[in-house]
Amino acid sequence: MRALLAEVRACRLCAEHLPLGPRPILAAAPSSRVLVVGQAPGARVHASGVPWQDASGDRLREWMGIDAETFYDARRVALVPMGFCYPGKQGAGDAPPRPECAHAWHARLLEKLEHVELTLLIGAHAQAYYLGAERGATLTETVRRWKTFGAARLPLPHPSPRNNVWMHRNPWFADEVLPTLRRRCRALLAPDRR
Repeated sequence: MRALLAEVRACRLCAEHLPLGPRPILAAAPSSRVLVVGQAPGARVHASGVPWQDASGDRLREWMGIDAETFYDARRVALVPMGFCYPGKQGAGDAPPRPECAHAWHARLLEKLEHVELTLLIGAHAQAYYLGAERGATLTETVRRWKTFGAARLPLPHPSPRNNVWMHRNPWFADEVLPTLRRRCRALLAPDRR
């Protein structure tokens, strides 16, 4: 895994398309039990080099019911976005993740993540890639059907503050999905499970 992570971090596949240049950001270890598949780092995360070190990460950790120490312990939580580098802006938000990363690296990384028991599929891009034809016509429909994907995969909306309106319109998410997410994370990420 160490050699593969070094290879990923040296990746320059889509350098010409990245406004701030390549800086692949991810974290993983063979013992990781929870895999978080997000979109791509934002500008703030690109600057810090720390995945999910922003308001979205704060909310995601709250959703999972874990502290930053647990979240950033790669022996327990793998953080593997669809695109490893900041893709730039598009309209009012960030551009979609570059497709090169997932195609070049995800299968190889997943091979090494033999102990993952829960994969969090955050946002439409991760859900499209990992659920394919199983996903719903919209992100809301996919997340609403969360029980149909089994205990190993859980589709989530992006935890960005930009999604506050979505959260307000879909109170079932906080009532039904988040308690299950917290329960699963508590069981899988307990210190004695290392």
